[in-house]
Amino acid sequence: MAIEKITSLQNPRVKQLVRLRDRRPRDEAGVFLVEGYRELRRALDKGVRPTELYVAPEWFQGENEPALITQAEAAGAQVFELTKAVFAKVAYRERPDGLLAVAPQWRRTLQDLEPILAGSGLNPGSAAPAASAPFLLVVEAIEKPGNLGTLLRGADAAGVQAVIVCDPVTDLFNPNVVRASTGVLFSVPVVVAASAAVRTWLRAKKIRAVVTTPAAQTLYSDENLRGPLAVVMGSEQYGLSDFWLKESDAQVRIPMAGQADSLNVAMAAVITLFEAVRQRGA
Repeated sequence: MAIEKITSLQNPRVKQLVRLRDRRPRDEAGVFLVEGYRELRRALDKGVRPTELYVAPEWFQGENEPALITQAEAAGAQVFELTKAVFAKVAYRERPDGLLAVAPQWRRTLQDLEPILAGSGLNPGSAAPAASAPFLLVVEAIEKPGNLGTLLRGADAAGVQAVIVCDPVTDLFNPNVVRASTGVLFSVPVVVAASAAVRTWLRAKKIRAVVTTPAAQTLYSDENLRGPLAVVMGSEQYGLSDFWLKESDAQVRIPMAGQADSLNVAMAAVITLFEAVRQRGA
């Protein structure tokens, strides 16, 4: 099938791609944008089936793009070729590489995580023993897409089995979440749910909720982070809500030696998660 070429900035498809940068049009259409070779590669490898793929050969940075385009076509994507100027209009990355896909959104529930905790859906490459010791990251009211994407990337690196996003402020399918996660969004199971429902579910599964707060007396390295565990992190500006502080099984803090009184939420999460990895012998 011949690839349709788009040369006009006024093309309806170009206008729709620009609109999809905003959450409401994304949610109304039930789709989101995936830009970049690495991100698209990981999406396809994890079974994501893009409906459309927009390519600009003038932006290509290597020799692997044709094979990826063929893979996307095999997955059902309709391919369009854009001029360099048109692609620059629809791209949201500072340095485009000529690949932009439209893919369907998905939704997971807490119940969808149960086979993962049982071991049948353990994240490939994870060292955490799923059946005996669930290992989760719970984040509350994260405001910045870049932070949410980086949290996913850190969770993947630590072998976390799933990330639960409570009371979200930012959109899971924001293009900057996809970008900052480097495509890990497609490999780490993510559930969006209300805090009260998550806390009830964790209790039912006998998973300890260990929260991080500067007011805690216990250092993160002194707390027992073995066994079924959910590390809970709060928002960038306000930290954890009173709900999670009251409902926690343990509270820990990261010592601060300098003038700064807090760490970036993604940095704090990575520090705590890898302390758990150390203790768990992974």
